[in-house]
Amino acid sequence: MRWQGVRRAARAVAALATMGMLLVLGACTHEPDPKDAAATLAAALSAGTMDTVAWTAGTASADDLTAQRTAAFTGLGDTPAPTVEVGAVERHESSATAELRWTWKLGAPANDWLYTTSATLTLVDGAWRAAWSPALLAPSLAAGETLSTTRLGATRGRVLGAADAVLVEPRPVLRVGIDKTLIDPAADDPAARALAGFLGLDADQYAAKVVGAGPKAFVEAIVLRAQDPGYDLGALAKLSGVRQVPDQLPLAPTRTFARAVLGTVGQATAEIIDASHGAIVAGDLTGLSGLQRQYDEQLRGRPGVEVIATAPDKVTRRQLLRTEAVAGEDLRTTLDPTLEQAAEGLLASQQSASAIVALRPSTGDVLAVASGPGGGGTSTATLGQYAPGSAFKVVSGLALLRTGLDPAATLSCPPSVTVDGKVFSNVPDYPAAELGDIPFGTAFAHSCNTAFVGAADRVDDAALASAAGSLGLTPDAPAGFAAYLGEVPATSSATSHAASMIGQGQVLASPLGMAVVAAGVQAGHTVNPRLVVAGAATESAASSTPTTAATATPPLTGPEARALATMMRAAVTDGTATILADVPGEPVGAKTGTAQYAAADGSTANHAWMIATQGDLAVAVFVETGDYGATTAGPIMNAFLRAAAAG
Repeated sequence: MRWQGVRRAARAVAALATMGMLLVLGACTHEPDPKDAAATLAAALSAGTMDTVAWTAGTASADDLTAQRTAAFTGLGDTPAPTVEVGAVERHESSATAELRWTWKLGAPANDWLYTTSATLTLVDGAWRAAWSPALLAPSLAAGETLSTTRLGATRGRVLGAADAVLVEPRPVLRVGIDKTLIDPAADDPAARALAGFLGLDADQYAAKVVGAGPKAFVEAIVLRAQDPGYDLGALAKLSGVRQVPDQLPLAPTRTFARAVLGTVGQATAEIIDASHGAIVAGDLTGLSGLQRQYDEQLRGRPGVEVIATAPDKVTRRQLLRTEAVAGEDLRTTLDPTLEQAAEGLLASQQSASAIVALRPSTGDVLAVASGPGGGGTSTATLGQYAPGSAFKVVSGLALLRTGLDPAATLSCPPSVTVDGKVFSNVPDYPAAELGDIPFGTAFAHSCNTAFVGAADRVDDAALASAAGSLGLTPDAPAGFAAYLGEVPATSSATSHAASMIGQGQVLASPLGMAVVAAGVQAGHTVNPRLVVAGAATESAASSTPTTAATATPPLTGPEARALATMMRAAVTDGTATILADVPGEPVGAKTGTAQYAAADGSTANHAWMIATQGDLAVAVFVETGDYGATTAGPIMNAFLRAAAAG
């Protein structure tokens, strides 16, 4: 019995030893994780190089698989490479399935294409191998099927004016160019030159473009309004090789209507495309300038996208994704189309830069921002920087009022006055009867330069700048659109300060800025101009909250505004603005301005200004090169106020 017990104990020890060896051997054995193989597969599918994957026996070569992937995705064009990530991995002894999560960036985030495919993995000789299938690439993708995307354009928002009048909406246009299928190759150059000559384009440049295009190309030369009176469309159609392709573009009522402010719409430039991070692609319509550019994201909306799988027969198609386009939001502005067109008509004959700006003092709403053709497309109305001349006496007049000077107080108005060797004089036709000691209000009404220069020592630079700020004439006033209002030097010499008192020297203002000054007088408080009506998408940009600089100045008070309004009224009844005395309707107040400047040829020329108020209307008229404010800007102001009254 004792020996049997010994033998049993020995067998137990041997069994334990054997088990220990097996545990040690098991611990040393390394079996690959299918998740690693799935990760390698995901990376290869994303990058498009299949030679890093271990495939099951009988699978085509890695180069062939790479070619299959490339062919399947060719229709996706320049779409960025997809991201492929491993999801859940389930193992079943010597096989496993791995979830592959695909993400394609197809423009806006809302158009991202997200889907999953399933990979089958098999453990062979201690290594996991993947089984190839076209369905790895996209849901249920069959051999030979190819994917393609179609961008679903969004309807661009309109630009609206006062009372929601439609200013910019799709209007018919003609894309004019050479259709090379209509002519022999030998005729490409002469046909292009003939069209360029007809349209006034660079013939060499356009001809080179046509000759260098493909044999079936349509090479656009210009886009015209369908009823553009500036071109003989009938004669245009008779030119060899010319085709007119009907289309639509967002356009204002006329070619010039507030163009410098509203801006234009056209095909996105390379710079705009690059900056959009995929939201805009080649061929998209975007704002190129002005409000159309500033508020492009709001106006253009969001395009949709459709992904289609097409069978090898090129007929059978199935939809894998569709996101609907979201129309752009309308942009509301305060522009009055009747007043804008009236203003543009009055400036049409001006050879130099010119502008008319009209505001509603009670709200700051900008009703007209017309820039004449002499400005070469620049928004003279909102961005021009010019010496305002005696129209600025509204500002220096406010500064003098704040020193305690009453409109009835006496000022000296001599023919000339000298400051540090600089002689200041009145305009040549200044009435002799208004020289000598005259009331401050009379000096304002008749625009006596020497009286204001002589009173310069009453007002320092800071006080003058403060008065300008109180009337809204600051460079950083909030507007919600690209605008410059004006500025006054913080420090200056005695001569420069004297010049500032009469709106010359270093003082600058835009027509918009001077309209704001007039509006402040009429409203009885500082006015901030508003062109864009704030909404969900425009609230921050179009905010009417004054900036720090604006709130740092003392507010314009009612008594101050009334005193200025009285003096502006006197300028109409018995001063330099009597040309407005018979304008029908409510009483008109005004101030003329003439500012000398050095012309390009070295001669001295005059800027002509006039600002005016009538009822709930404040207007500034500016002509870069004119005679005097009263004689050049005055008649334009008269005609504009009459047009406004007529409605």
